[in-house]
Amino acid sequence: MADLSSLKDLGTVAQASAPVHERKVDSLGRSYATGKRKNAVARVWVKAGSGKIIVNGKDYSAYFARPVLQMILQQPIVASARNGQFDIVATVAGGGLSGQAGAVRHGISKALTYFEPGLRSVLKKGGFLTRDSRVVERKKYGKAKARRSYQFSKR
Repeated sequence: MADLSSLKDLGTVAQASAPVHERKVDSLGRSYATGKRKNAVARVWVKAGSGKIIVNGKDYSAYFARPVLQMILQQPIVASARNGQFDIVATVAGGGLSGQAGAVRHGISKALTYFEPGLRSVLKKGGFLTRDSRVVERKKYGKAKARRSYQFSKR
């Protein structure tokens, strides 16, 4: 670099290499994504439809009976203003109901971005594309649980 004018050329090269997200859809018109939370793993397929959500062969309101878990599932769809536009089929295994709901939410969010890349900024801003990495801490030897010690007695 001889002078500052060569820096101007570098700026255009950096802008051109920004990632472009493209649509990923299979031959049946579905987008697939894997969502994870705690020990739960969800496989999610999204396609254009009437708004049905099926989890492990059941309607999502039957599988996740608590309203809070149903709300968690709906969050990415509501945030992207796409109510009743997508049919979602999910299979989820491992963990408990809360972790499974979080895994399905993560999978729905990722699959929506593959189906419609324009939704990525909205879902990313809402924090739906980030995998929640918090998991249960393992038990250590010499301890009753992960951190709890056995009761101490002086005598």
